Amino acid sequence: MRDLADLELAHRLADQADAIARGHFSTATVESATKSDGSPVTEADREIEIVLRSLIRQEHPDDAFVGEEFGAHGHGRRRWIIDAIDGTASFLAGEPEWSTLIAVEEDGRITLGMVSAPALGRRWWANPDSGSWTGSYPSTPDTTAHRLALSKGGSAQNAAIGIWPPPPRLNQQERAVAARLARSVNQVRPALDWTAAEPTAPAPRKPSTGSGTCHGALLVATGQLDAFLLLGAGPWDIAPLIPIVQEAGGTFSDLTGQHRTDTGAALFARPGLHQQLLDIAATAN
Repeated sequence: MRDLADLELAHRLADQADAIARGHFSTATVESATKSDGSPVTEADREIEIVLRSLIRQEHPDDAFVGEEFGAHGHGRRRWIIDAIDGTASFLAGEPEWSTLIAVEEDGRITLGMVSAPALGRRWWANPDSGSWTGSYPSTPDTTAHRLALSKGGSAQNAAIGIWPPPPRLNQQERAVAARLARSVNQVRPALDWTAAEPTAPAPRKPSTGSGTCHGALLVATGQLDAFLLLGAGPWDIAPLIPIVQEAGGTFSDLTGQHRTDTGAALFARPGLHQQLLDIAATAN
């Protein structure tokens, strides 16, 4: 069973990433640099991506690989998509809401998704048609994985949604979409003026902060939000969450309704809400 073999390898990759990240996280200071897009990067990001790429090459030399820090390597019908540390700003601040994201894409379809958050002691994972799961990690003999299952959403006007990143990091069109959605629902996290182009003080907190998760899409998969819109994202920010949300009963697409990870936008939602939110977003165009 290829899916089970990939899942087993993904857990081993996550174990390696957890160990490296914890080693850096436990130090008094973590040095960082600023990338061209203004986001921070640490030596932990780079080390994890290098180690995971090497391990994947050993196990599956024909598989391609793409990571946030060092880009794409190889060509093939299968590729591994990795974000070594998602939430680097939280990592640098000594906060626990950061994670390693792992996905497998086969012939354009995401066939595995995993999020490992060692500072929270949790993982979330899914394969198509095998359910969406979360459990404590490192696991113990009495650890039981819990299957995620979502109820159907109601109307958009009663929904609570998350949007990220904050308005100053969005372009004008993205701010228009975010503002339109924020005006059309009952609650938006974070509660900001989504038309603002200038930074606010204090800096807004990610929707996942303090929620026991580390990615806004997990708030949907665990029933803590009705929807989450991620903008300006790379495939490594999106792909690992797709099967986790979908196998829990939720939905995913970009803002045009396509199941793509390369357009920079991802909308995750409870069943029954997705098209309503897409229709609202479309009126901002």
